[in-house]
Amino acid sequence: MNTILLILGAAFGVLVIYEVSHFIRSYLHLRGQRIVTCPETRQPAGVRLAAAKIAGESMLGVPNLALSNCTRWPEKQGCAQECLSQIRESNESCLVATIVNQWYFGKNCIYCQKPFTAIHWHDHPPALVDKEQKTVLWKDLSLEKLQETMATHLPVCWSCHIAETFRREHPELVTDRPFH
Repeated sequence: MNTILLILGAAFGVLVIYEVSHFIRSYLHLRGQRIVTCPETRQPAGVRLAAAKIAGESMLGVPNLALSNCTRWPEKQGCAQECLSQIRESNESCLVATIVNQWYFGKNCIYCQKPFTAIHWHDHPPALVDKEQKTVLWKDLSLEKLQETMATHLPVCWSCHIAETFRREHPELVTDRPFH
């Protein structure tokens, strides 16, 4: 009797581990901000999928894609979410991280000329510099204007962004010395 209970317990444990790992994989695949073209306005809109809800549904069967956030909400929160078809067709290519990573590929920081390699968004993310030489982080930009921003701004590495921000905010503490 104990052996049967032990086998059933082990089988149940394996099943739970499998389902939890499936949930985590699905969640990681679905999370992140995306840029889609709003079917109503034909303008870019920033959206997020309800990743946890969809991952939970995928454990029970076929998940239904749904948005958890859109830059057009709360005004248009009751929309039909027709933009989800774009995500179904090209999930990875509409991810903001994918778009921005492709933009940085092959570029150098305009200040130190360091080439951009793999971008680590969680640790020292790159920035941008505008025409007025003000550096900004991606998280501070509007998703709807992503393409416009990439056309008008230049790439800056994290270290140069920090140095230039300090220089801009505390000019009295900065001493410029000529390069020898």
